[in-house]
Amino acid sequence: MHPALNTVLQNRLGCRVPIIQTAMGWISTPELVAATTNAGGFGFIAGATIPPQEIESAIIKTKSLTDRPFGLNFHMYLPGADEVTMLVLKHGVRAVSYGRGPSSKMIQRLKDAGVVCIPTVGSVKHAVKAADLGADIIVIQGNEGGGHTGSVPTSVLLPQVLDAVSVPVVAAGGFRDGRGLVAALAFGAVGIAMGTRFLLTSDSPVPRATLERYLAADVHEIIVSTKLDGLPHRMILNDILERLEKTGPLGLIWQGVRSGLAFRKLTGMSFFGLIQSALSMTRSSGMTLGQTLMAANAPVLIQRSVVEGRPSEGVLPSGQVAGTIDDLPSCKELIDRIVVEAEQKLAILSAAEAATQN
Repeated sequence: MHPALNTVLQNRLGCRVPIIQTAMGWISTPELVAATTNAGGFGFIAGATIPPQEIESAIIKTKSLTDRPFGLNFHMYLPGADEVTMLVLKHGVRAVSYGRGPSSKMIQRLKDAGVVCIPTVGSVKHAVKAADLGADIIVIQGNEGGGHTGSVPTSVLLPQVLDAVSVPVVAAGGFRDGRGLVAALAFGAVGIAMGTRFLLTSDSPVPRATLERYLAADVHEIIVSTKLDGLPHRMILNDILERLEKTGPLGLIWQGVRSGLAFRKLTGMSFFGLIQSALSMTRSSGMTLGQTLMAANAPVLIQRSVVEGRPSEGVLPSGQVAGTIDDLPSCKELIDRIVVEAEQKLAILSAAEAATQN
């Protein structure tokens, strides 16, 4: 590869190219993670939506599909996080990713064992806090990114974060090709992280009906709403989201309570465990009580779309970049294409520079 495509990210994570596949609930399965890592990228298992008792099986399954390093995403504030940490150490998982409610004690324990700690943040202040808590690498997601997102575009947020922290930074939000990779590296990032682009691959576990809805989306209908769980969430506009947009605060909280009870059944969590998780989430992540009560809306409604294949009956978290994607390559085809495109762009830049010196 072109020397510019070799960064500290490959050295730290053991991947061939500076591309991360993010942890998307119910989407970043062992199969997708293995396909990504075998293709040269670095994938994260979406452990946050796997019942704690099944996480070890997911790790073992991934190891059976690839001999390359991979990572695990989980919430440090939830009950069972200590047990998940032990599984990471037991099975030699290379890296962990996390978001809200990081635990400095847990981060230090992982770092002491050589695990690379990679939080995802959406603002400068959260990036600074993540670095202070011991992050080895930080993924910053701009407003274009799917799911929970911030308010600042990647092109503005990335240089701000690079100026504010000294740890390596990976850019997320709006990336899909080699041009984006070169642009991120030019800013000073050590790589890119993509979710939606990996969701839209032939290795994705998402049912075909849902994939077709993503492919049909226009960039203008992939909007940010706070009506799902009280936090800014980028999704494809559909009937469910339109209905939520028209629902009042009490109705949203009631929907959240119903979703919480459904989520308890999905995960096998006890009622006490559900309450304990809600209280822990409120304390550690700075969420209001209303946001905490609505938190279960996201996993329940997302599952209808990405697991059950009912895109009109659930919600569709998506980066705006989905509106520019019209194909479903394999992870290998995608990563190989990105590298070729990036090398072509770098060659053009090198030729232009040489021409100015002659």
